[in-house]
Amino acid sequence: MSPGAMGSALGRAWARGGARVVATTAGRSERTRGLAHGLDLLPDLPSVVAASDLVVSVCPPGAASDVLDAVLAAADGSTPAYADLNAISPGLAVELAARAARAGLDCVDGSISGGPPTPGGDTLVYLSGERAPWVAGLPSDGIRPRVVGDRPGTASAVKMCTASVYKGTALIWLQALATAERLGVLDVVLADLGEEYPDDVAIAARRIAMAASKSGRYVGEMEQIAATQDSAEVGSALFDGMAAAYDRVSGTPLARLSPEEARELEDLGEVLGRLR
Repeated sequence: MSPGAMGSALGRAWARGGARVVATTAGRSERTRGLAHGLDLLPDLPSVVAASDLVVSVCPPGAASDVLDAVLAAADGSTPAYADLNAISPGLAVELAARAARAGLDCVDGSISGGPPTPGGDTLVYLSGERAPWVAGLPSDGIRPRVVGDRPGTASAVKMCTASVYKGTALIWLQALATAERLGVLDVVLADLGEEYPDDVAIAARRIAMAASKSGRYVGEMEQIAATQDSAEVGSALFDGMAAAYDRVSGTPLARLSPEEARELEDLGEVLGRLR
């Protein structure tokens, strides 16, 4: 749940390790149905839950609670383990784990660091909870599991900290270069930044385009980071602002591209033009 770009790639990584990986694309877009290649597709969610020893949730953070509710409703007495690998706050991870436990499902808190797994790749998956070692032990090709604790919330805490840097930095580049382009100083700004960050300047177009293509789902992630930082008493203001900025970006033509389309863009002028 759900077999988009990340979820389907995780599924294929476990399938390459020898597992039977089932999913459903019922009610999903044609793009998702294409992304789910290589998985054993079943007609509906109850069929998926009934066939599973482990249900893995990979969805936008704002949907994590609804996905758990849908799985619990579909379980009909079956009690697979449940791994929530979504970008959610530790507090929400603990809440979802408690709800799963009340229904008899052991919940593993997880978070993903890096892009979708590829054959021979090394996508980090952090895991916490009593059954985290079991999930970590599932054979795979492309996943590097790491158990970081025996309680739900710990793996999500890792994600909230790392994502604040990765996705916050991408937004800073987007905002800075869009501003420079509109004020007529882009070349000078790129030359200056190139002195200190030559590799980042080289990939700026693709980085900005990819962030914009995912900006709609990043709004919820920034809100979860803000809640996490607020709970740690470091304040939520920075990522409240980032949530608002990603929300603005989500209304631009650049955001209407799929991640696959965005990955192909290399002309920074074109990318910045689509942010207008």
